[in-house]
Amino acid sequence: MYQRLISVHLRQWGFEVTSLTDGLQAWDLLKQAHSPKLALMDWVIPKMDGTEVCRKLRERGACESYVYTILLTAKDAQGDLLKAMEAGADDYLVKPFDELELKARLMVGRRILDLQDELISARETMRYSATHDSLTGVMNRREVNEVLRRELARSKREGVPLAIALVDLDRFKSINDELGHAFGDQALREVAERLRSGLRVYDSVGRYGGEEFLLVLPGCDLSSALARAEQIRAAIAATPVRTVSKHRSVTVSMGVAVSEGSGELEAERLLNQADVALYDAKRNGRDRVEPASPIAAGFAADTQVLATNQRPGRR
Repeated sequence: MYQRLISVHLRQWGFEVTSLTDGLQAWDLLKQAHSPKLALMDWVIPKMDGTEVCRKLRERGACESYVYTILLTAKDAQGDLLKAMEAGADDYLVKPFDELELKARLMVGRRILDLQDELISARETMRYSATHDSLTGVMNRREVNEVLRRELARSKREGVPLAIALVDLDRFKSINDELGHAFGDQALREVAERLRSGLRVYDSVGRYGGEEFLLVLPGCDLSSALARAEQIRAAIAATPVRTVSKHRSVTVSMGVAVSEGSGELEAERLLNQADVALYDAKRNGRDRVEPASPIAAGFAADTQVLATNQRPGRR
């Protein structure tokens, strides 16, 4: 009867209500990923009392969604209040209570939950901004480098290959000069989206700098990496980039390098191999995929200066 009366008030105040009969049911519901965020419980209920439900909720990891709890009880001693708070209750209401007092406590709980949602949203926005490129929406250079290092460590641990591909838009300077920087920005966004759509869910793509992107392809040997890169290259070239008043076909050149899981290649050496291969793709006519040559694989450190010195001519 008491539960039904409170449920009527809650619905009148705009709350969606789920009514349960014991503490074990409450715990089974509240521990779920998309459980109610506000719980109104009696202290003394069958199978698991309200304080134990609160304690279990607070013992969960910080990544779990927060449940704001209000305990209802006839216990009115100060020690009881302290016990409820120590168990993890957020508020405590002594029976009998006025319905308006209950409504006020619920409004406070809902306001706190709304503020928490805003803080979480702001934190996630800041985290995204710190790890993603603002123009293209793919990972930024720092984040994709971290992904590469993690995947190299996993490749070594599991003894599986890891491929990377450096991707560079061909003649990007002329695109900007002839069609304007706004069109150039759109071309970068389009290429980033086509790169992303051509990858598996566990592959990664990041903007490596300017018009250059880095693909990280776990589990790919050289032949499978070259095949995937060729598919992506063809897909980018197949459809022109369009704005309201302009359009132009864009192409990319790609350099592919592979670590075979031995752990001998650090990230910088692997990147340098892909960079040399990318230069080869530019030198051999652009709009193509080139693998790292055996010479580049054997002498990556020695070719780094050469690749750096020749970079301006590969656009």
